[in-house]
Amino acid sequence: MTKFNELGIKEPILTALNDIGFQEAFPIQAGAIPVILSGQDVIGQAHTGTGKTAAFSLPIIQTIVPNKKIQALILAPTRELAVQISGEIQKFSKRSSVRNVTIYGGQSINVQLQELQRGVEIVVATPGRLIDHIKRGSIRLEDVKYVVLDEADTMLDMGFIEDIKFILDLVPENRITSLFSATMPPEILMLAEKHMKHPQRIFIDSDDLSGEGIEQAFLVIRDKEKTDYLFKFIKENVAGQTIVFCSTKDRTRRVAHELEKARFNVVSIQGDMSQFRRDKAMYLFRKGKADILVATDVAARGIDVPEVALVVNYDVPNQDMVYFHRIGRTARAGAKGKAITLVSYSSLGDFKAISSQTKVQMKDLNKELGIEVKIPDPLKREVTQRRGFGRSDGYGRSGGGYGRSHDRRDRDNRGGRRRYGDRNNYYGLRSRW
Repeated sequence: MTKFNELGIKEPILTALNDIGFQEAFPIQAGAIPVILSGQDVIGQAHTGTGKTAAFSLPIIQTIVPNKKIQALILAPTRELAVQISGEIQKFSKRSSVRNVTIYGGQSINVQLQELQRGVEIVVATPGRLIDHIKRGSIRLEDVKYVVLDEADTMLDMGFIEDIKFILDLVPENRITSLFSATMPPEILMLAEKHMKHPQRIFIDSDDLSGEGIEQAFLVIRDKEKTDYLFKFIKENVAGQTIVFCSTKDRTRRVAHELEKARFNVVSIQGDMSQFRRDKAMYLFRKGKADILVATDVAARGIDVPEVALVVNYDVPNQDMVYFHRIGRTARAGAKGKAITLVSYSSLGDFKAISSQTKVQMKDLNKELGIEVKIPDPLKREVTQRRGFGRSDGYGRSGGGYGRSHDRRDRDNRGGRRRYGDRNNYYGLRSRW
């Protein structure tokens, strides 16, 4: 392992790092820090939990001048990630005079204006609120020497690319630009080609989507059975905190409510919550005052809580990369962790696609717990519907449990398509595990 003092990091930053127990650099830090310190642009690829914030922020803290002018601009896709980055920068700059401010929607703009008027050197911002400040004239970019795009792939997914282009066009061309992303879709590389100068590429485990270091397991059950097994797995998790991922805001609220009724120590974050409630929930979880966080994907993107030992996918995500981002909330910074996915019958197709991307063997909890998979027979439903069972109008939409009401109970509440196949091979899952 490389020591931070071998990378050109100087006092008092080394002292601040030592105070928080940082002595040896992770690979992305060892690769990026010297390049940024030398004045070159960087494209950094590394998965969550690998120390990207220190990789781009330490060179910035070391080289900017404490003159109350904005010299560094760090863009993040979500308010939670922006707050997290600011918190890390405050730790790293504790023994220097560098100040930073977090700019994001949902917080009173007057609070941000007061901080800006006091003078700051680093601005960590979400794109939309930053543009609001630029148009108001409360943030000026002519002195910016460093620009960082963090979680660039997420900003692409959230539709921020045009906002980012607008911001980059306002920043001086004579700047050092760093782009960090867990994945590198073509649109991100095109953005880098247009707005960066001969960037050095530092790709760490760029092809590794296996989730190695994380014990991965799955359980195929009816949707209505998920809550009982969620309780079971949380009770068995004595190693640390738990994050439960849901695919919709309504689902997040309902699952959190069920956990509260069962007297679990739980908080939740989702898009409809006020910023105050979101900040409070994340504060309680980060400080270890809440054992469980229930969240949607966007709300939880970038969350770094070292004590998370278990991730439960209450709903199967509809993209493989979302799955890997979710389970990456555990096993942070080299620790061990566990991820369990609750697979409803209607989500077996999505889960099979995700599992084909993993390089580690997933534990089959159906076999371990002796739980039989009883996938409804679509042919029997079709015959019953033709006979109009339970309805006088012949459409079979109620009665007997074979019509649409049955379909709703088994659906994943994500609007996903129902998939049917060979009832005897778990839709192809058994052949893999």
